[in-house]
Amino acid sequence: MSNIDFIHEEKAADIGNFLVGRLLPFRQKRNIGPFVFIDHMGPVTLDPYQNLDVGPHPHVGLSTLTYLFEGSIMHRDSLGNEMEIKPGAVNWMTAGKGVTHSERTPEYLHTKDKSLHGLQIWVALPKELENSAPSFHHIDANQLPSWEENGVHFRLIAGEFDDKTSSVPVCSKLYMIEVKVEKDTLIDFRDKLYGESGLYILDGMVRIDGNEFGPKQILITKEAHLCIFEVLAGSIVYIFGGEPFPEERFIRWNFVSSSKETLDQAEDDWRNHRFPKVYNDEEDYVPMPVYRIK
Repeated sequence: MSNIDFIHEEKAADIGNFLVGRLLPFRQKRNIGPFVFIDHMGPVTLDPYQNLDVGPHPHVGLSTLTYLFEGSIMHRDSLGNEMEIKPGAVNWMTAGKGVTHSERTPEYLHTKDKSLHGLQIWVALPKELENSAPSFHHIDANQLPSWEENGVHFRLIAGEFDDKTSSVPVCSKLYMIEVKVEKDTLIDFRDKLYGESGLYILDGMVRIDGNEFGPKQILITKEAHLCIFEVLAGSIVYIFGGEPFPEERFIRWNFVSSSKETLDQAEDDWRNHRFPKVYNDEEDYVPMPVYRIK
């Protein structure tokens, strides 16, 4: 019997100045382990004077993970951090009780042809850390565990897998693994994964029980510890998941919390400019959309 619980194709979503593919959440599944939001950015080619321009916006109750395949993004936040992220590295920002940040094309690329392609991810915080102090960490590509087995190239982007631990300072039990194959290969993760698990196909094809699945699809397993699948030559896939939290998580705009009252307070704070300003990007402001609260 197939171990696939859901099959989901990414849907276009507008983040301001270009479209992204929204992978999570969707109607049948609001989270996979502690992962509550995943956007696939690009691939897109930007002409001179056409740039990523996501102005200062707030977060509470989550950690953000940015991972690029191509291009560059300049991160600035209200903690005073200013960091350019390039392919293979990780920007990990824990919002806790509240942080503001912006994401823009670096100035030296503003008048050049450029590309952008990557993943932006939100990971919910454990309830006891939802009101913690915010923090930011940048992890270079060479700091992430990478290994090769029989022509398969693995990278542990975040969390724990088997006997390996990523340098990304996650706040709960989770994993995010990059898998690149040179030839048709059976990947057997049985008894190595835990909690809930999703498989995202970036490029190529995955075959499970005689069924083939292609790019821009997420497959969600019924039993993470029984995860086994065949990846066809030249494919790139991402395995992510972990232990889910016992409490439901609510999302409103850029805020995540186990408490709707916390979301109400965050919304009021942003509308009334109580969040801290972004270092070296103080003048801009992304307005809070109008929500009909039920």
